[in-house]
Amino acid sequence: MSCWKKFPAMCSSSRTFLLLFPLFLHSFVALVSAQGSNNTSPWQTLSGDPPFVVARGGFSGLFPDSSGFAYSFAVMVSVPDVILWCDVQLTKDGVGICLPDLSFNNATDAKGILGENRSSVYLVNGVATKGLFTVDFNAEELANVSLTQGIFSRTNKFDGNRFVILTPEDVVNQFKPPGFWLNVQHDAFFTQRNLSMRNFVLSVSRRIIVNYISSPEVGFLRSIASRFNPRTTKLILRVLQPTDIEITTNQTYQSLLRNLTFIKTFASGILVPKTYIVPIKDGYIQSETSLVSDAHKANLEIFASEFYSDLPLSFNYSYDPVTEYLSYIDNGKFSVDGVLTDFPISPSSAIDCFAHLDKNAKSQAKPLVISKFGASGDFPGCTNLAYSKAISDGVDVLDCPVQMSKDGIPFCMSSINLIESTTISQTSFTTLSKKVPEISPNDGIFAFDLTWEEIHGLTPSILSPSSKFTLFRNPKFRNKGEFLTLPDFLDLAKNSSTLSGVLIHIENAAYLAKEQGLGVIDAVIDSLSKAGYDNQTAQKVLIQSPNSPVLIKFKQEKKEYELVYKVDESISDVLNSTVVDIKSFANSVTVSKTSVLPVNQQFLIGPTDVVTKLQSLNISVYVETFSNEFVSQAWDFFSDATVEINSFVMGSGIDGVITDFPKTSARYKKNRCLTTKEAPNYMSPVQPGSLMQLITADYLPPKERPSPILDDNDVAEPPLPPVSKKAPGPAVDDGSTATPPTSKPNGQPKLGAGTGFLLLNLAILCLSLLPF
Repeated sequence: MSCWKKFPAMCSSSRTFLLLFPLFLHSFVALVSAQGSNNTSPWQTLSGDPPFVVARGGFSGLFPDSSGFAYSFAVMVSVPDVILWCDVQLTKDGVGICLPDLSFNNATDAKGILGENRSSVYLVNGVATKGLFTVDFNAEELANVSLTQGIFSRTNKFDGNRFVILTPEDVVNQFKPPGFWLNVQHDAFFTQRNLSMRNFVLSVSRRIIVNYISSPEVGFLRSIASRFNPRTTKLILRVLQPTDIEITTNQTYQSLLRNLTFIKTFASGILVPKTYIVPIKDGYIQSETSLVSDAHKANLEIFASEFYSDLPLSFNYSYDPVTEYLSYIDNGKFSVDGVLTDFPISPSSAIDCFAHLDKNAKSQAKPLVISKFGASGDFPGCTNLAYSKAISDGVDVLDCPVQMSKDGIPFCMSSINLIESTTISQTSFTTLSKKVPEISPNDGIFAFDLTWEEIHGLTPSILSPSSKFTLFRNPKFRNKGEFLTLPDFLDLAKNSSTLSGVLIHIENAAYLAKEQGLGVIDAVIDSLSKAGYDNQTAQKVLIQSPNSPVLIKFKQEKKEYELVYKVDESISDVLNSTVVDIKSFANSVTVSKTSVLPVNQQFLIGPTDVVTKLQSLNISVYVETFSNEFVSQAWDFFSDATVEINSFVMGSGIDGVITDFPKTSARYKKNRCLTTKEAPNYMSPVQPGSLMQLITADYLPPKERPSPILDDNDVAEPPLPPVSKKAPGPAVDDGSTATPPTSKPNGQPKLGAGTGFLLLNLAILCLSLLPF
């Protein structure tokens, strides 16, 4: 092969990748293209065909931009007609190369190979820029320069593969892409240095098929317009930021877009940043513009760019890239004709698996979708808003972690420490802060030290587990909603026709009974009985606890409840004798994601046998916590929560997902790709450990000690103590202006079940108006 003579390093890397890829995905089959128009097409694109996926530099969200791995992988995991994008630059001797920038500085190891002392300073878009520029080196000098990851928030672990710089001909000939796109970003820059991008483009198009050529420069596109047949090669005007100046016309791009008929004289379409179509203000989407429909009226295709799954999305999308893509291709009003993305797997599944799903589509996968404090990814956990959102999102099982107030009222809250889910640290209740070693090594303000009226008056605070990465959740609603008593929660759940059950989580039962005189188990049993859950079969009850005596106590009650044992720590295995022990008091087990698929520096290292061993005795396995934020996922899942869910469900065979974003999991269960005889690659589970095999030895993370093995001693605990006699102390005045407690003959809190349910119905009505 000529490839071996020209670029042996690339060929070696590509061959390794192709050999390992079958390990990474369960199958790689020839698929029937989803593209194809017909008279009844549901697509609102200009052609009536599904929109295109354009992979910017290949799968550049994971591998170095424009590298062999990036291009290979994009073809393998995308829709069959994926288009590979090449940012073409010219070398000193006029050779075209695929490189994301004019400079070698950020995406190669050129500084060490060519020498930083060979840097130049050039004006780029009017800004003096220092660097190693392509125009200062012949192609032969670049033979030893390797591509590297140029975005520092992405993993650099693949840089050791020494990816050589590719030409457009290399990309087309080696990877045989269904479509190929050349982007010419700086024609004027090359012209000023006596290099002709026009001549290069005309020359290369005689050697390979170029389906699209884009540029932000009108003059360049007009200079080549007559030389290309739009049936084979379409010219696209790349639109920059609204106030940027297009150098040929001296107009802003915003002004240019007001004259689409002029653009049509030299181009077949436009490529615009996605915010031209759906503007974003303060992190929230605004009303869509008319740009897509205006472009289609002018007979112009319109492509949207700047899709990155590993950057914060609009809060309306709840950190879910598939939701974002669907808002551009399946919103009932318009569809763009294609998307330019660093993560082509996500729009591929959006287009082929999730677009145009009927709202009443049946689930195609078995796992239960269990909420984590309701839809706590969108609203403060365990509030009426979080629970209402979870129900509307299609959750199967609604959860309530039960805490006990000082006056014995059971209520739902994510933690017994009120600091974690309320703004109590900003009130005078801080005088109640103390350390309870039996519960936590840290100081806290605990639920059992306040009455329900005091707790109900607290302001909720949204959980943001990824805040250290500056990824926050729904700030407009971070302090909205009201907490619910357990009876109110059960009323809400029972009156929902879509729920299949409720999960009641109990912990700290022994401490509450012995030290605080609070019987949380009795309170739960009483509330379930009064709510009618002992006499109905429409919804099942799941009782979850990390303490085996709690579940044993419920088993003695001989209720028709599903008992769920929660394993608090990450484990690498479970003894067979321990599985038998668990089976004696539980029907199901909840484990962490890393107990199923362990990770090392965010790379999967291979599956455990935990799920298989538990399921061998008919113990269902639920896994937590599935979040949408990309930092919560291993690199193997490509910054896409849907890929992660699919890999655990189809690859590991789990029975339930516990999630703070129920909408993503509920939608996953309905996707049409689950019904195909053989799943497409973008809906195939990843093979744990395969990405790790693509890392060279000098970049491998150090081996970590495996998690402990769950054994009989971990499960065995002393019996629960009886509830001690302890008189409640006086209520604490926090000095706020909240309405004081009102005495009631039955001693129940002011917010009764009836009033609470009315407020919940109002919350559901409000939620229907929100853009989620």
